[in-house]
Amino acid sequence: MRANLETVKSYLLDLQDRLCDGLAAEDGGAGFREESWQREAGGGGRSRVMEHGRVFEKGGVNFSHVHGDRLPPSATAARPQLAGRGFHAVGVSWVLHPENPHVPTSHGNVRFFIAEKEGETPVWWFGGGFDLTPYYPVHEDVVHWHRVARDACAPFGAEVYPRFKAWCDEYFYLKHREETRGVGGLFFDDFNEWPFDDCFAFQRAVGDAFLDAYLPIVRRRRDTPWSERERDFQLYRRGRYVEFNLVWDRGTLFGLQSGGRTESILMSMPPLARWEYGWTPEPGSPEAKLYEDYLRPRDWLSEKTGGGVSS
Repeated sequence: MRANLETVKSYLLDLQDRLCDGLAAEDGGAGFREESWQREAGGGGRSRVMEHGRVFEKGGVNFSHVHGDRLPPSATAARPQLAGRGFHAVGVSWVLHPENPHVPTSHGNVRFFIAEKEGETPVWWFGGGFDLTPYYPVHEDVVHWHRVARDACAPFGAEVYPRFKAWCDEYFYLKHREETRGVGGLFFDDFNEWPFDDCFAFQRAVGDAFLDAYLPIVRRRRDTPWSERERDFQLYRRGRYVEFNLVWDRGTLFGLQSGGRTESILMSMPPLARWEYGWTPEPGSPEAKLYEDYLRPRDWLSEKTGGGVSS
């Protein structure tokens, strides 16, 4: 199992490199700065952050490999039988916050866990996915996003995309707001129901699909003119992003509970956000359209939602 860990780790380090190369080329600015860090209880990571770019106001692509004698509570909440086991957790996570309100925010991660106990067979599992958070969504962009997600899943069975698409809708849901964070994508966790090689191949398919899903949207929207009104709305909706990450996100909680590097864990936060008491969008406005048509689960690839036609 340790050999498998090293194989996954090698892939993840390469994925971090490829994501940073693709995103930096699209941004065209100064690129990412890198910091390596060590965790006192075991392990460390390689954090890469971009700020004040030509497209991305803030972006981060982080690699970490942490290990210890006891899994944090967030990792055993769904599997209490693993409490007290030692662990290795290795993963790459990324978040992009563009400056232009017409370019969506996006997040993704892929990760691998091993839980160990002397005298017992190690337990392993994969997790990950990616999701899209637009402020002024365009239907064709959302369809493209989900089409790439579906195609990444297709070699593993026709049921995989609908299953993990639905899981994403359920996971990235702000219960206290009764709305989804965005338009979803893919999400899976505690995943080990296939042989290791098949699970690892699926993780690679998800990680490798991200740039194909996201960069065409960035290119289509990066030069769209925007106003102060649209910027204000983007900052308001970024507040929802902060609320989800601090209240509901298991990855943030795991990082903090495991004693990870706080700056790296919270790199997902936008550089600017705002809250306004009791705000509601003007009826019939583009802002209202986000709430009415996009912040709920939908079957984006069905004929009922218009296929690839922009709305």
